[in-house]
Amino acid sequence: MRTVDAHHHIWDLTVREQPWITGPALAPLLRSFGPRELQAEATAAGVDASVVVQTVTVAEETPELLALAAGSRLVAGVVGWTDLTAPDIADTLAALRQLPGGQALVGIRHQVQGEPDPGWLLRPEVRRGLAAVAAEGLGYDLVVLPQQLPAAVEAAAAHPGLTFVLDHLGKPRSPPAASTAGLRTSVPWPPCPTPCANSPAWSPRRTGTPGRSPTCVRTPTPCWTPSEPTG
Repeated sequence: MRTVDAHHHIWDLTVREQPWITGPALAPLLRSFGPRELQAEATAAGVDASVVVQTVTVAEETPELLALAAGSRLVAGVVGWTDLTAPDIADTLAALRQLPGGQALVGIRHQVQGEPDPGWLLRPEVRRGLAAVAAEGLGYDLVVLPQQLPAAVEAAAAHPGLTFVLDHLGKPRSPPAASTAGLRTSVPWPPCPTPCANSPAWSPRRTGTPGRSPTCVRTPTPCWTPSEPTG
């Protein structure tokens, strides 16, 4: 049986900044993480393949991740970023497929959590973009906050042919005083929202970062499956 790390990041701070890394809790992440370190960690953990996920809304990052996959036996999939609202999104997705490593493109993600409009996913131009993602045979990773989940559920219902991956379980709020160690043992997990649990288009994923709710391996079944946070 193959072991797949379904959600990890790589970045080089000499190439571009990672503005989301702020505050003392995330300070240990404020350095570059490259392919060699990934390979070493994966080998030590018995991981056979991985999916690298975008970190910033910069168009240049996705071709870089695809090139990484093209030269790696470990990176089997890439979740990239492109502007869902762009009129030419279908052409952009097709062009990404033609790049070196383009066959590794498995999904698209946007930092919806940073959008002030809780209904951003329901905007007509966003729905058009989601339809283009589905037409290209890709999945869509949702990185949302709890107040954005109702729009996410409605968006999923409007696109039954598109697989949605819920990153970080929708970021349920953790007790302010919870430590990283405490998150591993004492934070109660919310029940799976009924509209999500009943839809085969939903796949939860948990990973974890210091000071934040632990978040899930990509699973084929539409239910919460708590596991150890992986960082």
